[in-house]
Amino acid sequence: MKDMKNINGAQEAYRGKANSGRATILALGKAFPPHLVPQDYLVEGYFKDTSCDDLDLKQKLTRLCKTTTVKTRYVVMSEEILKKYPELAMEGQATIKQRLEICNKAVTDMAIEASQAAIKNWGRPVSDVTHLVYVSSSEARLPGGDLFLASGLGLSPHTQRLMLYFMGCSGGVAGLRVAKDLAENNPGSRVLLVTSETTIIGYKPPSANRPYDLVGVALFGDGAGAMLIGTDPVFGIERPLFELQTATQKFIPNTQNIIVGRLSEEGISFSIARDLPQIIEDNIENFCEAFLQTLGLQEKEYNKLFWAVHPGGPAILSRLEKRLELLPEKLTASRRALMDYGNASSNTIVYVLEYMVEESLKKKMSGGETEEWGLILAFGPGISFEGILTRNLAVGA
Repeated sequence: MKDMKNINGAQEAYRGKANSGRATILALGKAFPPHLVPQDYLVEGYFKDTSCDDLDLKQKLTRLCKTTTVKTRYVVMSEEILKKYPELAMEGQATIKQRLEICNKAVTDMAIEASQAAIKNWGRPVSDVTHLVYVSSSEARLPGGDLFLASGLGLSPHTQRLMLYFMGCSGGVAGLRVAKDLAENNPGSRVLLVTSETTIIGYKPPSANRPYDLVGVALFGDGAGAMLIGTDPVFGIERPLFELQTATQKFIPNTQNIIVGRLSEEGISFSIARDLPQIIEDNIENFCEAFLQTLGLQEKEYNKLFWAVHPGGPAILSRLEKRLELLPEKLTASRRALMDYGNASSNTIVYVLEYMVEESLKKKMSGGETEEWGLILAFGPGISFEGILTRNLAVGA
């Protein structure tokens, strides 16, 4: 049995057993809209739906679709929506009202479904949920989506709610950091963390004046994710998957213009600078240094960890793999999530963690070794780094 003994303040930890008072992920769940889009059919469908015949843009999107490594993704957008709201596919139309009508309902529906899946996997009644953390960059309303989600799930009116809006791709891990604090500071609590996103808020026809729009079309998907977080799992009922040891957030100074989203009458417009992967690569080792020290690992011993990384895109994953000298299999879960669902913004880390559990159990069944300690990472506007030092409890005896 492997153990870790009081290194730089870390608790003694025994393989497969949760430490008292430490937050654990008790269950995962996910949900998607009904429309599955294979990448091979995306280009023709998108240009047909937007009545665009620009051959150069079409060829550019075709190339982008091949480089993203995405094979499938789910989307809320449909022929029915475009028939009802044809202005969404037109240039320069004031459509924010229509977009929010669609998005607000869609993210709530997906959030409810993902939550129900997580609660079912958790094995305890919904009435045992004490806190709700809701994350989205796809809606805007008052009251917020947290209230509609709580009502839709039938949560107690006394459930303590918190929203995290417009945190982009780092929102899922940021929400997990907040849920960890809530769980550890409220003994006996059970925190439901939910993320829900749709690209309709930024759907636009192709334009040579907005080259990044094509990147978004080729890369991003819709969906929702959910987790249950709590301390001291109830034996025989709750089955902890991961223990959350240390969480931190850091923004990189003078990078606020690298990832930008602007809300206007036409929806939200995103832009991402080309040097984003390089900035992440240049700062990742410094960010991870404290985590290594906590475990008593030496510099560059990155392959002794597992890596649950939000797959912002293939370039980011490749840069991390190169800089940290990671073995190819270290980012398998992240690459699988990107391939199957695209970059679904804050949701994607849930899909990555599901694949991590699946891979751990496969290795356990075959007698293979899986790293007990690792990092959950995501990067978002700021540029903000989110990281959580984590124990994989699924590998325990």
